Amino acid sequence: MAVKAVSDGSPTPEDAVSSGSSAVTGDPPLRRGPVGRISRIAVLLVGAVAFLFPFYYMVIGSLQAEPNAGPTGALPDPGNLTLGNYSAIDGRISLLGTLANSGIFTGGVILGTVVFGLLAGYALAQLQFRGRGAVFGTVILVQLIPFQLLMMPLYVMIVRSYGLADTHLGMILPFAINSTAVFIFRQFFLQLPRDLFDAARIDGAGELTVLFRIALPLCKPALLTTVLLTFIGPWNEFLWPFLVTKQPDMQPLAVALANYISNVAGRAANPFGAILAGACVLAGPAVALFLAFQRHFESNDVGSGVKG
Repeated sequence: MAVKAVSDGSPTPEDAVSSGSSAVTGDPPLRRGPVGRISRIAVLLVGAVAFLFPFYYMVIGSLQAEPNAGPTGALPDPGNLTLGNYSAIDGRISLLGTLANSGIFTGGVILGTVVFGLLAGYALAQLQFRGRGAVFGTVILVQLIPFQLLMMPLYVMIVRSYGLADTHLGMILPFAINSTAVFIFRQFFLQLPRDLFDAARIDGAGELTVLFRIALPLCKPALLTTVLLTFIGPWNEFLWPFLVTKQPDMQPLAVALANYISNVAGRAANPFGAILAGACVLAGPAVALFLAFQRHFESNDVGSGVKG
């Protein structure tokens, strides 16, 4: 005789497991009280203060007319704050001119890195060809070689062989292809569903059409990550541009500030404030770029473009 199960409305063990209840194990549900929340917030605040304090101290130190390197310098007298250290820098070097040179140098590097990294990363991720694994292994191997080991051969090739001394192109070329950008784009394109690309190819789209119409609109997180990582390197680079050009009107901001800090800041009325002011000028654009782009770092549901 068949026994018919009658539900009386009480939760079954399966319901308890699926709903996250502790009815099966008998343990009380985990609840965080106000003490736990306050402790967690306090730990986060301590970490945030420890992270931001060096930047705060750098800015405050750059604004002090009289140097105060002690602990009391973190809370200076308002009457001791001035923009004189920044005026001293602008009097020695042209901030606008060096900023323009840095923009040309960094912008050219970012453009080359994004274009070549996008093409190479897409090819290594989505195209099938002989030796693809060897090419990717070479890309990984290149990341292990410090740029300083290649600097002298690159200098001979760029300056003497190609005659690109005292040119922006000579500064940009050694950084135009970045293996890290190739790796980032390859890993991102590997995560995209192949059905998106196969459907476009069945409709007759070529590889460039698939790249720019299908893959590129989805890779905003990878693109922004590449831009930020690429920006930091050339923006802070001072040794290679210094080797390529000795003309002051072509030197980027990092080179001009390095010369200022090493040759002039030590003889300034406030060397401590002059050095910190130079560091603030150099770090300001990088921090502003990160703050402008950080909200765009979000996860994209790339699988939502596939039906079924």
